[in-house]
Amino acid sequence: MDKHEEKYCPKCSAAFTCKMGDIANCQCNTVQLNQEAINFLSNTYFECLCSECLVKINHDMQVAKAYQFPTQKEMLIEDLHYYKEGNNCVFTALYHTLRGYCCNNGCRHCVYGFKK
Repeated sequence: MDKHEEKYCPKCSAAFTCKMGDIANCQCNTVQLNQEAINFLSNTYFECLCSECLVKINHDMQVAKAYQFPTQKEMLIEDLHYYKEGNNCVFTALYHTLRGYCCNNGCRHCVYGFKK
């Protein structure tokens, strides 16, 4: 018996049917992930994602290849790696992607799906 489950995408909250019992016909199988996206997803807390979010992650990994992680404070670029909110600096999703791992602090723009 095929196992199908109605789920909500943890990134965008869209409803979708997960067909883990029939993976060849699952909506996630329609997305050809690049190696960077596969590597990235293996370091996240996500179980199932909708196909639209998988496409976006694929794209985001291609974009991230054009940038390097800023290893020194002077390398940080405002509005690319962070933005100001009052006296605070808030790191962007690109910054978190470039860092390459989740710090488990529940960051506002965490791309790894960590929830406190």
